[in-house]
Amino acid sequence: MKGVPNHLDPAPLQDFCVAVNSSTEAVFVNGKFCKDPKLVTPNDFFFTGLNTPRSTSNLLRSNVTLLQVDRILGLNTLGIALARIDFAPYGLNPPHIHPRGTEILVVVEGTLYVGFVTSNPENRFITKTLNAGDVFVFPIGLIHFQFNVGTTNAVAFAGLSSQNPGLIVIAKNIFGANPPINPDVLVKAFQLDTNVVESLQKKFA
Repeated sequence: MKGVPNHLDPAPLQDFCVAVNSSTEAVFVNGKFCKDPKLVTPNDFFFTGLNTPRSTSNLLRSNVTLLQVDRILGLNTLGIALARIDFAPYGLNPPHIHPRGTEILVVVEGTLYVGFVTSNPENRFITKTLNAGDVFVFPIGLIHFQFNVGTTNAVAFAGLSSQNPGLIVIAKNIFGANPPINPDVLVKAFQLDTNVVESLQKKFA
């Protein structure tokens, strides 16, 4: 409707609502158990060490350090999260979706080939090569990726418009589902041979 605001995360009704797992020292505000504001400390809003490079010794040669509400309790109800993404040369943050958040990414080191695909029926591929200082936006719910096309390490930081944006990694979620999706479904969906589907399911299990 025209003129009606759209909030993906509920708008907070108080200054903050630091998440707490136990209700013994909490108050119930805005549908959540929150730490009593009198017991809140600076550490509830703090994280240190995001300047430290993360290991990229894995098959994808990338590493995502996500700071969401489970790591910074003070993010609860505030509708934001932050990530550091490290890439070795030719490292990939594979095609994935954040079902609950738009992402804005800034490259601080290296060169990244990035892109997203619009929804049906257009399936338009929107892509750009980014260098240090460049910024790119990935709209909520759309498949996107980042790939280091350089011969040196790359680093990017991303802000997300949810305290818990969610993550669906296309290949792993489909071929590594637990329990496994019936191979017949994937054979028809991806137009692949049964042996290829079963091989992918074993790889991502």
